Amino acid sequence: MLRIAVPNKGSLSETAAQMLFEAGYTGRRDPRDLVVADPRNDVEFFYLRPRDIATYVGSGALDVGITGRDLLLDSGSTAQEIASLDFGDSTFRFAGPHGRFTDLADLSGLRVATSYPGLVEAFLAENDVSVTLVTLDGAVESAVQLGVADAVADVVSTGSTLRKAGLEIFGPVILQSTAVLISSENDKPGIATLLRRLQGVLVARQYVLMDYDIPQVLLDDACLLAPGIESPTVSSLHDPEWVAVRVMIPRLNTNHVMDALYELGARAILISSIHNARL
Repeated sequence: MLRIAVPNKGSLSETAAQMLFEAGYTGRRDPRDLVVADPRNDVEFFYLRPRDIATYVGSGALDVGITGRDLLLDSGSTAQEIASLDFGDSTFRFAGPHGRFTDLADLSGLRVATSYPGLVEAFLAENDVSVTLVTLDGAVESAVQLGVADAVADVVSTGSTLRKAGLEIFGPVILQSTAVLISSENDKPGIATLLRRLQGVLVARQYVLMDYDIPQVLLDDACLLAPGIESPTVSSLHDPEWVAVRVMIPRLNTNHVMDALYELGARAILISSIHNARL
């Protein structure tokens, strides 16, 4: 069986489980289950702390896993990222007291608090900046106020949490993180199937099917507005001057494309969701 590590809690857990379900796998029903076999798909799921997944996969104990890119890089594991899964996005930045820091070099010789020492240490080493890292398990924004550190390196979304702690963002982005599929050095056949299925789920989430009717003479202009992934499917209608078109378009562009096609002369414009795909 292909052994797959899945986050058992945290921000990645629910979405990872839903993706696997949409990809046709049978996951756990009881949140207390740590190991679940799916013999129909010849896989076995291991539900682990997100921070530990890269270590298990890198050691070869498990074949593949879903974790954050930040956790993978922070772990120092030999596991490799094989695909981005397009959820759990986060940005890592430095922050310090207002007006104290302007660029990365200002941190030299000071204390930096973080929950990701491996990730931050590697980034600072690449930029030739030497600091004393203070490792904390969450809530690092309080470190400066409590005198434990001079600056922090943490996940930033809106920055409101940092501002409430009297901190401001400075310096370059440390990392743009997202959920990723990682693998060990094992090259098991089931990995390709898992990857193909997850990519099918991503396509289904990112695209929709659009059907519309349009006069034959306007077809080329319509295809410029909605070219599709490869090429639109065009079918004849009873009226020889009209054709029916089916095309995949990005979900985010749906209404803009519908408006443009309608203004061009298309009618009976319909949108259908895609539940899964193989491209």
